Amino acid sequence: MNKTIEIIVAPNGQTRVETKGFVGGDCRQASQFIERALGQQTDELLKSEFYQVSKLNQQVKEGQ
Repeated sequence: MNKTIEIIVAPNGQTRVETKGFVGGDCRQASQFIERALGQQTDELLKSEFYQVSKLNQQVKEGQ
């Protein structure tokens, strides 16, 4: 799946940053610069993908 970052701007000027295709905390790292540029964060909704473990991390843990 392609990794994308969507910025949705409502008619009232509120913005929402939505990431797709990221696993775990990678979404936060990828969208951090956009969130800083947009200003103070007022809410956060984490999708199920946030709680998934990437295959690379899983392989490292299994190899230990």
